[in-house]
Amino acid sequence: MTHFLVSDSKPDGYRLEDILSVLRADVIIRCNKISGDTRPEARQVLHNSMRVLGLISEAIQIAEDSTRILEKAFGPSVKGGPPRIGAP
Repeated sequence: MTHFLVSDSKPDGYRLEDILSVLRADVIIRCNKISGDTRPEARQVLHNSMRVLGLISEAIQIAEDSTRILEKAFGPSVKGGPPRIGAP
């Protein structure tokens, strides 16, 4: 059973890229709040958060690519419908 993503047990779930986009926006807000803090610890946390942003952005692109592949091969997802690939 998934907690957030679309599945048989959660037809009203979210697409992975949508969740990652919201998460990225939250990290950007956090980065903005600490961007003016010049203490070494804050600078390291900001640096780490910027790296995380890059990884999240890459993950969004990968998830969007998977969505394009599925839509091209099987059409748009139907909420409550059968899965386009994999076992039901």
